[in-house]
Amino acid sequence: MLRGINVGGNTMIKMEELRATFEALGFENVASYINSGNLAFDSKKVAEEKLVAKIEKAIEKDVGKSIPVMIREQPALQKILDDNPFDGEFENHKEMHVLFMRTDMPVEKKDQLRSQQTKNERFEVRDREIYCHLRLGVADSLLGKGYIDKKLKAQITARNWRTVQKLIDL
Repeated sequence: MLRGINVGGNTMIKMEELRATFEALGFENVASYINSGNLAFDSKKVAEEKLVAKIEKAIEKDVGKSIPVMIREQPALQKILDDNPFDGEFENHKEMHVLFMRTDMPVEKKDQLRSQQTKNERFEVRDREIYCHLRLGVADSLLGKGYIDKKLKAQITARNWRTVQKLIDL
């Protein structure tokens, strides 16, 4: 998952270009979902840090932009769906989001995030994911205002619940 691709007219990169970059790296079965930096591929078993560095370097070379990359293996995505702490508590996919972090969040930052919760904006950090139940949507939420990446200094990329479900199908 690439951060900030084709969102709000910023960092416009065609998915065909990204798929070609991934294929040139030797990845197989490269597929994308919608136009926002969701790619799936098959790869030899490599340490995640090396894989991320390889992809980020290739993207910067091919498209001239530095783009943060978050990687999850297919079984991890299914576990994320299965472990949703807000399962059954949201009306539609626009209320539910998952933030994918590159590294674990320190305890003090988890506590800081929890202290900002309201009845309409709830968060649960599990492993390298932040589950966000945003009853009123993203626009006026902490996520929408950049609190998580700016105040908590967490490197994240966000996906709504439907997108997370679709990533399983890739």
